[in-house]
Amino acid sequence: SLYRDSLDQLEREVLDEQRLEEVTQRKAYAETHPSLTECLKDSFRCTVPRLKHSVMSSLPVLYWLPKYSVWDYGMPDLISGISVGIMHLPQGMAYALLASLPPVFGLYTSLYPAFIYIFFGTSRHISIGTFTVLSIMVGSVTERLAPDMDFLKTNGTNITTEVDITARDSYRVQVAAATTVLGGLIQVVLGLVKFGFVGTYLSEPLVRAYTTAAAAHAVVAQLKYIFGVSPTRFSGPLSLIVAGTLISSYSNLNSNYTISVVGEIPSGLSSPSVPDVSLFGEVIGDAFALAIVGYAISISLGKTFALKHGYKVDSNQELVALGLSNTVGGFFQCYSVCPSMSRSLIQETTGGKTQMAGVASALVVLVTILKLGPLFQELPKAILAAIVFVNLKGMFKQYSDVVTLWKRSKIDLVVWLVTWVSTLLFNLDLGLAASIIFALLTVIFRTQMPTYSVLGNVPGTELYVDMETHKEAREIPGVTIFRSSATVYFANAELYLEALKEKSGLDISKMIIYKRRQEAKQRRRERRAERRAKRQAKREVMYAGHWADTCMDGDITDNEEQGCTERENGTVFVIPVTPRTPDGPCRWEYLKGGDPDCTSLGWMSELQDGDTTTLGSSSDDTLSRDLERVSLGSLGKWTWDIHSIIIDLSTANFIDTVAIKTVKNIFQDFSEIDVDIYLAGCQASVVEQLERGDFFSESITKRSLFASVHDAVLYCLNHRGATSFPRYEPSVVSIHNLCSGES
Repeated sequence: SLYRDSLDQLEREVLDEQRLEEVTQRKAYAETHPSLTECLKDSFRCTVPRLKHSVMSSLPVLYWLPKYSVWDYGMPDLISGISVGIMHLPQGMAYALLASLPPVFGLYTSLYPAFIYIFFGTSRHISIGTFTVLSIMVGSVTERLAPDMDFLKTNGTNITTEVDITARDSYRVQVAAATTVLGGLIQVVLGLVKFGFVGTYLSEPLVRAYTTAAAAHAVVAQLKYIFGVSPTRFSGPLSLIVAGTLISSYSNLNSNYTISVVGEIPSGLSSPSVPDVSLFGEVIGDAFALAIVGYAISISLGKTFALKHGYKVDSNQELVALGLSNTVGGFFQCYSVCPSMSRSLIQETTGGKTQMAGVASALVVLVTILKLGPLFQELPKAILAAIVFVNLKGMFKQYSDVVTLWKRSKIDLVVWLVTWVSTLLFNLDLGLAASIIFALLTVIFRTQMPTYSVLGNVPGTELYVDMETHKEAREIPGVTIFRSSATVYFANAELYLEALKEKSGLDISKMIIYKRRQEAKQRRRERRAERRAKRQAKREVMYAGHWADTCMDGDITDNEEQGCTERENGTVFVIPVTPRTPDGPCRWEYLKGGDPDCTSLGWMSELQDGDTTTLGSSSDDTLSRDLERVSLGSLGKWTWDIHSIIIDLSTANFIDTVAIKTVKNIFQDFSEIDVDIYLAGCQASVVEQLERGDFFSESITKRSLFASVHDAVLYCLNHRGATSFPRYEPSVVSIHNLCSGES
């Protein structure tokens, strides 16, 4: 037919897996997968190029600094660095309040980590320092381990209790430093073992919902500073700080109206100190959360700018750089850092070209700490709280994500809402853990419940598409092409099998049970026939002699012309009782039994209750169908409607032992009902996993795997036919054995 001809338009041979490996000369597994010993030897092998590459990748400053052009990059980096440094001042002091620390420690946090990142970081445009979310997370730790109630002291004048602010802040600094150092060490270790991919588990909806909820926490945290104060809107944070400081200083707001101010800012840098390691056990969970969140924000910003400006960011090295910034910073009483979107955008839009912009911004902070620090002592904390509010406006705009995600992806919307609610209801670290677990569960659920489809051919092409979604897709007669949108593994293997049964329309369990019942009936009939054999001995000998003479005359074709038809399994033979005539019917009987000693004859009418068969000269197909109904009849759908099933595994990137067992069971179960199973589109890695899982055997060979669905379809059509039911030819061995037993 024209449809069959369109399918046959393939200008190459049909390639199964065995032939494909011969043509492509597939390499052995050992050639593509070195052993563990070889990997260890290779990792410890030291050569000059490898050593140079290792040093350059571990210390990126050695790569870009020798190439630095002061003429081309000097002025843009200087302008950019000064602009970012000015932003560091208000943000550093304001975000320190979120961390429940004195504002001066926000300035320290804007200084030391920025210097460290210059040497180890690979991004040219991100600005390392304080960030809203991390500040809130640190604040939750410091307030939990150092609450005000633990630092109450008695006022000797009026016998009242008040908080010892100096002792409280000192201990909170120790808690923040210990958390920061531990989080930095976690980041360094993860970077060294190449775990830079962990940040990918924080999806964009999750991060945006998390930061939105964290912004709500930040607002609540600042109410204690801003309550009762109505600040006037100014043009920028720095001018606001200057104006607020001048007003507070000349009006004595702290002494006259008990307005909380920044307080003493010591001139000079603090000396390094070893963090209290005894706190590590209490803050390890918080440190891990800080490490993951900080890295996720850092790598997302870094890759955004790298893609825009055409350079590459090393995710593992970024993890190490951020970890070293936190570890070293923790020794100088800094708290956890990561890039800030607002500062990074300023650094990029003002012309920053390299990490040298970070040097300029750090110098601005350094000058402020050394010379200008005392000027901010009278700055009201309400001004810093107002700055926090202004910087949070971008995060509050993220509530519009709900509308966007509703239109684009309901699952991402659920992730957003669960993250937002869990972060609001629980602490930030518990909210993050719950959000990550839920996001991973959505991935598992989606792989457990993928889309299953039956494919049809696009006429005139080698393309096969879902028949439910494409009107022009045409079903291949006798062939079902089944595909899952996800890989097959232990979590969905059982559902995969059920979907295959449903899509193919074959209820294997009922069909096999039906077959077993029919076989049991045949065995009972056989035993009854054996009991009748004594009474019909003379007649049986006559027919057996007739059959033996026919076989001894030696031509199978002649036997077929006389009407001998055999089941493929060699256990059912049908012989004519009366000769064929061109016009009239002939009577048939069947000969049952694999062992010649227990072979018996029975009438065709016994094959199925109430069903007698009389065949004319061209009734071979009818006879075949009668025989098949005995052993392979299904409920509502005869097996010859589908003779082959092709499983498209092109979407599978791996296959585990449970899936291998499931696919093997599919081969075995469908073979019971004489339906051939073929696999198509398997990737080389999947074939290797099938080999290692002992999938292939004498009954399942690589001849059952095909390079593409089209190859498998052509093989099925050539092997079993496009529209006609497959013919089972007589087995020479079975006929020979039967003749030998009867002679």
